[in-house]
Amino acid sequence: MVKIMIADDQQLIRESLKIILDSDPNFEVVKVVGSGQEVLDTVETESIDIILMDVRMPSMSGVECTRLVKKKYPNIKVIILTTFDDDEYIYDALKYGASGYLLKGCSLEELSSAIHNVLAGGACFNPNVAGKVTQFFSQMANSNGEFNFGHGEDEHIDLSDTECKIIAQIGHGYSNKEIAQKLGFSEGTIRNYLSVILDKLDLRDRTQLAIWYLSRGNK
Repeated sequence: MVKIMIADDQQLIRESLKIILDSDPNFEVVKVVGSGQEVLDTVETESIDIILMDVRMPSMSGVECTRLVKKKYPNIKVIILTTFDDDEYIYDALKYGASGYLLKGCSLEELSSAIHNVLAGGACFNPNVAGKVTQFFSQMANSNGEFNFGHGEDEHIDLSDTECKIIAQIGHGYSNKEIAQKLGFSEGTIRNYLSVILDKLDLRDRTQLAIWYLSRGNK
């Protein structure tokens, strides 16, 4: 059973999400809250697998809340809930460890797929706004922004054919298990490859790696 917390300051949004998720027998909505502080209080006392986090909440933004949650509880996954005009929040949330983002109003199928994918070690990026995110990080890659996008020009990065294939699979949101099945390796081997790849590119996690891949014009 996947234990979920929903954090959104709009009651209609959070209650609607709860109704949607409660229709899936694999999910248990443990808590529905309306502020970042309530999120922090809940993770102290409840076992949570994943948080659906709004970015705009009173007193503490979802971005700051994501940073604090991931700092203390790195195993809790965070999916950002966003609207089209929340771009500036999305970038920072991903930087602080969110596993992706979804547009509010997504279907149960989209939501369920994203949750399972993130819990399996993947990432979720809504295609309607993915271009904005990759464009932003691509610009930061060529600037002095605080987000570190790797060691520099692609031609200076020594990646094997297998590493390139793994990067492409991660860029498309596949989990370690799915990549292992596709490429004929064990999950442990994929994890080892991923660790080496992140070190070579000077990236922190698979979410940044997916953005790195997409920002270079890959599909």
